[in-house]
Amino acid sequence: MPTPTSSLQAFVATATKAARMAAREINRAAEDRDLLEISDKAANDFVTSADKAAEAVIIRELMSAYPHHAVLSEEAGRTGDSKSDYLWIIDPIDGTTNFIHGLPQYCVSIALTFRGEPIVAVIYDVAKNELFTAAKGQGAKLDDRRIRVSETDEMRRSLIGTGFPFRRGCDFDGYLAGFRRVAERSAGIRRPGSAALDLAWVACGRYDGFWELKLNPWDICAGGLLVLEAGGLITDLEGGENWLESGNVCAGNPKIFAQLLPLVGTIKTEPEENAAKPEAKAPRRTLSTKKSE
Repeated sequence: MPTPTSSLQAFVATATKAARMAAREINRAAEDRDLLEISDKAANDFVTSADKAAEAVIIRELMSAYPHHAVLSEEAGRTGDSKSDYLWIIDPIDGTTNFIHGLPQYCVSIALTFRGEPIVAVIYDVAKNELFTAAKGQGAKLDDRRIRVSETDEMRRSLIGTGFPFRRGCDFDGYLAGFRRVAERSAGIRRPGSAALDLAWVACGRYDGFWELKLNPWDICAGGLLVLEAGGLITDLEGGENWLESGNVCAGNPKIFAQLLPLVGTIKTEPEENAAKPEAKAPRRTLSTKKSE
């Protein structure tokens, strides 16, 4: 049964309010980054006191409005009603490394799925004060303006976004081979450091395409829906629909997507437990966007 339009708009409004409240926490922390508490979750993966404060605000707001929903967040894991068909997927600061260094490319990302399918997206670019929203079947917006993917149709004129692999198990050599193929055929490649914003930029036409490996659901769920509702395409690197679970993503306007996927689609990833490890294995959590049984 489809979610009523009125409910979708209510979900968007609640997520927008939560994102703006989280942004206030983030901006307060940004005023004095020297006081940030920073810890390592894994190699090249950090969490700050601002992440935790922003996440707490978001979860509190969502659970207050929808106490029978579930939440999957980057820092707290899965909470709420484990039997709910509705799952909020949250990244309180996507681009934490940028935030730590004062690089103004980070955002709050909030998505809602219904039985595993994204139906609502809110991405708030805190530093630039830009709000991206989408609801399934209702299009995508930047602030109050409808947005569409670009109309670029030639790879040689395209601007492509990406993210460098930093997690264990990635085929870095394979990624570099794909990077070279794209670089040789496109107008340029950019790597700002926030996958959620990269996908939002595909949705509004700033990028013509994007690809990255081994992302988490909270990195891509909201951005993926934005791309789809703006008329773009997003798949895994095999061209299938498993992008949200696999974390391997290729997206773009339809013409550039068709040219980009063959260039990057041969990239392989390995299970982390089989990858070469310089030292002890970092702690891992198993996360799923599927409803608990």
